[in-house]
Amino acid sequence: MEFFLCVVGMVMIFEGVPYFAFPAKMKLWILKVIEMPDENLRRLGFVLMIFGLGLVYLGKR
Repeated sequence: MEFFLCVVGMVMIFEGVPYFAFPAKMKLWILKVIEMPDENLRRLGFVLMIFGLGLVYLGKR
């Protein structure tokens, strides 16, 4: 559980940095994401999940 909380904390840090450093650009990026077709977002999400799974696999190896 301790490791899980550390991982969640690190994810929150990495996710928060762009919003803190570039709030105006993040607003523009979010507007572009809203305009993207659902299929493109699904593909992006799938690729990110596979990449994350690969990183976890390499980290546990």
